Amino acid sequence: MEQSKTLAHEVVQRLSLYLNYLKTLPENGPANITAEKLGEAVDVAGCQVVSDLQNVGAENHPKIGYITEYLLADIERTLGYDNVDRAILVGVGHLGKAILSYPGFANYGLHILAAFDTDPAVIGTQVNNIPVHDVAEMAAVCGDLGVHIGIITAPAKFAQSIADQMVDCDIRGIWNFAPTHLKVPDTVLVENENIADSLVILSQRLADQIVTKELEQ
Repeated sequence: MEQSKTLAHEVVQRLSLYLNYLKTLPENGPANITAEKLGEAVDVAGCQVVSDLQNVGAENHPKIGYITEYLLADIERTLGYDNVDRAILVGVGHLGKAILSYPGFANYGLHILAAFDTDPAVIGTQVNNIPVHDVAEMAAVCGDLGVHIGIITAPAKFAQSIADQMVDCDIRGIWNFAPTHLKVPDTVLVENENIADSLVILSQRLADQIVTKELEQ
């Protein structure tokens, strides 16, 4: 999803945290929220919250903080969530089906309109009302839908050829779940989601935490 301004990755991550929390608030909840309250909810210092929200043009009112409704809209606009992006997904295995079945992407401006695979058992079926096409039909389907984002959930050995097809279909951003490096033109953005890497990082942090606690005892 395109952002209306260039922000550091860490800022984008924190803005997403703020947005996620604001979306959990009930409709009849408080009309205002302070930086301190928002920071406490997502474990970020209040001064950092104020600094981050300056990037979205949010107005911090004396004593009462931010108007919740306006703040949510300001963050969504800055992150590009108010610009719905059309997407396709390639690889309708377990992970692909899970992503197709997740209802929350629409809240962040992402609509998956079609899926593709090479397995005759899934071609012609639907997942969460999303049709599954033969991957050979990608160019024709993408041309009709005008999609901007491609999601790869296929095995790594097929990922590069899929990415090449996506580039030929004028896909501008690829969300890659395959554990492999993709070679694409400079004009195409790639966001890699390596689940194995995340597990390694979590395991290492957990091991460090256990060692620290043992040393403190």
